[in-house]
Amino acid sequence: MLQVNYIRENREKVLERLSIRNFKQPELVDEIIKIDEDRRSTQTSLDSISAEANAAAKQIGDLMRTGKKEEAEAIKAQTASHKENIKNLSDKLNELETAQHNLIVQLPNLPYHLVKQGSTAEDNEVVLTHGEPAKLPSKALPHWELAAKYDIIDFELGVKITGAGFPVYKGKGARLQRALINFFLDHATAAGYKEMQVPHLVNAASGFGTGQLPDKEGQMYHSTVDDLYLIPTAEVPVTNLYRDVIVKEEDLPIKNTAYTPCFRREAGSYGAHVRGLNRLHQFDKVEVVQITHPDKSYETLEDMSQYVQSLLQELGLHYRVLRLCGGDMGFTSAMTYDMEVWSAAQERWLEVSSVSNFETYQSNRLKLRFKGKEGKAQLAHSLNGSALALPRIVASILENYQTENGIKIPEVLVKYTGFDVIN
Repeated sequence: MLQVNYIRENREKVLERLSIRNFKQPELVDEIIKIDEDRRSTQTSLDSISAEANAAAKQIGDLMRTGKKEEAEAIKAQTASHKENIKNLSDKLNELETAQHNLIVQLPNLPYHLVKQGSTAEDNEVVLTHGEPAKLPSKALPHWELAAKYDIIDFELGVKITGAGFPVYKGKGARLQRALINFFLDHATAAGYKEMQVPHLVNAASGFGTGQLPDKEGQMYHSTVDDLYLIPTAEVPVTNLYRDVIVKEEDLPIKNTAYTPCFRREAGSYGAHVRGLNRLHQFDKVEVVQITHPDKSYETLEDMSQYVQSLLQELGLHYRVLRLCGGDMGFTSAMTYDMEVWSAAQERWLEVSSVSNFETYQSNRLKLRFKGKEGKAQLAHSLNGSALALPRIVASILENYQTENGIKIPEVLVKYTGFDVIN
């Protein structure tokens, strides 16, 4: 979340950056500033009367020890109201802090200066395009028909067992999934990321720390009896490893990777554009997360973008990179690159990765700080990226590598799959 001091001292800039997002409640900024004025005034009054009460208590103790009981009792009578006043001010302070917190968490992150104003995905900037569309046979099929033809993914079995959006991978389809996971993890560790195995359920504090709660509560599967949430991405547990932690500046950057299944309710997602693997409620993903020094986070964002692109290049996929506009960016992000792969069979772009810099938005919630040489603790910057999400990568491989005699496996995956064609 944003820091209240920054909001108070940079009101016009905060409003200007929120407008880039088309934020619909700019009045919250002034409400937060007003409550903060009351909070600081109340804190000053509480500090003052507490100091008076402490001084009086010391004076009373000194008088009692010297036998001046009457004088002590007189001072005690004069300061009898301090205790009640302190309680009232403390209660008021707690109420103001709660009200301020409840408003601040409704403010999204402020977009970086390179982020342009826009409302929808149509307003995103194409930063670069790599490669050429695959040349497909004349009767090319979309991936859901290929999955049925070669019996590698069964969507109806998933519906039978659970419901729509929970496919069953079979035979070479399952092996392709496992191959991609290992391929992505091996490349991440070779790039200096430490592999982690993390829980697939998190508590509310973890969901709040990375910004999924309260913003995306309706999109998360919630185990109500235990008050735990199924993770929507490994970003949540991996970043929360550093909640309430002060790291050393010399340990930055911290680089972690993890494979997990991911769970998203995706309420209201219907239509041809979400058919097959295009949008699922459960899917596999390898995530990369970095904790960095604030001075280097945008350099790190570019490096992470290049890293994700290197995976797509090795897989031989035609892709483009978008810088998201303010209106299409995630609630917690300051700047996001999306990588999209061209589906020649569907004739549309499929998002396969998002790489985002959250600056201090998450670390302020997490109380994730680093201590420099001067010994002063300050908030770190956090970043994450999909490297990569499997469903649309699988869809792209099936569609773009199809031939009249089967589906070729990208050369870099053959040592992981143990086969070079699906037929």
